[in-house]
Amino acid sequence: MLADVIDLLADPVDGSRLTAGDEEWRTLVSESGHSYDVARQGYVTLAGGSGLRYSGDDASMIQARETFLSGGHFAPFVESVTQHVETVLDDGGVAHDAAPSIVEIGAGTGYYLSHTLDTIDGSRGIGIDVSTAAAKRLASAHPRVGAVVADAWSRLPIRSESVDAIMVVFAPRNAAEFARILTPGGQVVVLTAEVGHLGELREPLGIIDVEKGKVDRMIAQASGHLVPVEPSETIEFTMNLDQASIAAQIGMSPSARHIHPDVLAERIAALPDTMEVTARAAITRLAKA
Repeated sequence: MLADVIDLLADPVDGSRLTAGDEEWRTLVSESGHSYDVARQGYVTLAGGSGLRYSGDDASMIQARETFLSGGHFAPFVESVTQHVETVLDDGGVAHDAAPSIVEIGAGTGYYLSHTLDTIDGSRGIGIDVSTAAAKRLASAHPRVGAVVADAWSRLPIRSESVDAIMVVFAPRNAAEFARILTPGGQVVVLTAEVGHLGELREPLGIIDVEKGKVDRMIAQASGHLVPVEPSETIEFTMNLDQASIAAQIGMSPSARHIHPDVLAERIAALPDTMEVTARAAITRLAKA
């Protein structure tokens, strides 16, 4: 809930502290007098004067994500992300009884963040996503999650040097803002798709392959703000997916916007009833430069 993370949140306009505007938490107000309505589902939109530039994933994409992830197909990814966050907290000397603060960028349905909070006793999290459809689910994903609609490419509505760990799973990376909100010992855990990810599906479904060198470009773009803690680790495993799971996987990805639903359905129907599909990604930890 927002009450668990209110001390971490900041006015997106001027960075001032936010507090509850009333006992029912119907609004959040800043020290400078700005007010932000809390939706009945429990999330809050924190955007500057120009508002949000993007709308993010729509309801159908969020439902597809929920369907696919709830099947446990990406379990090795979520386990690895959580383990790396635990390492970040251990390296930073953050005790679990100190209520570690964890932020996930592009949190979607809260699948990764919820697993991490369940694993790390006493931790609390902020899930940030530009999609209101995602925020509606995120707000009820875990008792210690505060759901925030915000643009990851703008100033994050989080107080400076307040976050112990940031999770970024196939989502945007704003290195300057990450460095600003991290505590001195905090780190970012990034999961990035690598060449070969979903490789068996790309030709038959006509979806674009992962670009080569994504991790190297990410590190180069973060230069001056974040530096790698250690070499990236590749996680690779095989999933046994039926056609419904494949449809959900593609439905939660950018490909859903570029292929007509009827065309995609026809291509999926031409696949075997079940098939083995490779999942492949790199996990990288970055610290403040």
